[in-house]
Amino acid sequence: MGARAFHLKTDDKPLAFPTRILFTAAILATALTLPVLAQNKAITGIDALREWNLVVLGNLDSSSEVEGRTFVGGNLTGNSSNYGIRATTSPNGQPGLTVVGNVNGGHKNLNNGSGAVVGGNVTSGFNLNGPNQTVKVGGMINNTNVNQNTVLSNLDRSDPGFGLGLQQQKAELKSSMGSLSFDMGTLAANSQLSVQGNRGTFNAQPNAQGLAVFNITAADLDKIGEIQFNLNGADTAIVNVSGRTVNLNDNFLGGTNNLGERVIWNFPEAEDLKLTTAWGGSVLAPLADAETRNYIQGSAVFGSLKQNGEMHIGTFKGGYVTPPTGSTSTGGDSSTGGSSGGGSSSGGAVPVPEPGMFGLFGLGVGGLILWRRRRAKRGGE
Repeated sequence: MGARAFHLKTDDKPLAFPTRILFTAAILATALTLPVLAQNKAITGIDALREWNLVVLGNLDSSSEVEGRTFVGGNLTGNSSNYGIRATTSPNGQPGLTVVGNVNGGHKNLNNGSGAVVGGNVTSGFNLNGPNQTVKVGGMINNTNVNQNTVLSNLDRSDPGFGLGLQQQKAELKSSMGSLSFDMGTLAANSQLSVQGNRGTFNAQPNAQGLAVFNITAADLDKIGEIQFNLNGADTAIVNVSGRTVNLNDNFLGGTNNLGERVIWNFPEAEDLKLTTAWGGSVLAPLADAETRNYIQGSAVFGSLKQNGEMHIGTFKGGYVTPPTGSTSTGGDSSTGGSSGGGSSSGGAVPVPEPGMFGLFGLGVGGLILWRRRRAKRGGE
């Protein structure tokens, strides 16, 4: 028996083959593009430093802890590690731990009811400490004490968009963090590092918007062993450090002193970064393969990380605003909506539909228009 032909009919008249294809494509394309067009604004750019204590765009190998929230774009491995030690509720609904890939190695401890979202499998298992938590996993999960907690697994089977959403979040973060670091690196300096003996003094001279900018080299840091940082009322101080290889081994006079809330150490060229002393200030090194052997007080962004030092909160809360193209970056307190300069207080890139989605959407709209015209024409015959 030969294959039976199926015809889509409207008003008892079969649609011609090309029109039927376009009609089907229209429905499919429209359905595919609606989630992209309707999605909420992603947390990107400077906002990522306010949201997460630690962002690793690739793999994280950890045997330490993160006091705040953590985002891992690759896999989370290593010995037992701790997350959300002092985490507070995210204003954006982010869990204490987000991992786009798999979670392997020793048990991971989730604290304070912070919860987790994992795109792949959890073979290490979670210890869920504190108030009841929600854990969402794209694949399977093992070695986890469910108890009164909510643990959902194999979500990719019921919702293919679960993993795709995490991949998109990673892509947007990676792109925006690279752009943020590059743009900061182009800022003109208005403040200077002075060196006397083994001591380097950073005297901020903020502009009218509260922004201070230093431009130095990795070699400059190598020349000193002590850092004195004077904010002098600056809302945000950016220290741009050029060089592909960076060693952070300086002692901060007076301690780290919550510098991470106002100071961003930006390493736009760094490919290899090692930290051996307690570091005061948030660290932005989106291209770097990093290793930490002591704590960072502030937010941090790395390409990949071998973590043997804690991440302490005091995450960035300055009012730095990423400017529109051609404008001047500004400071200002984020709690009051930032500053002038024409940018939004978020500083993040606003996600737009992928170029391919625009094409699909156009095809869908075109197909629907053609179908309606042909239907109207036949109705008049």
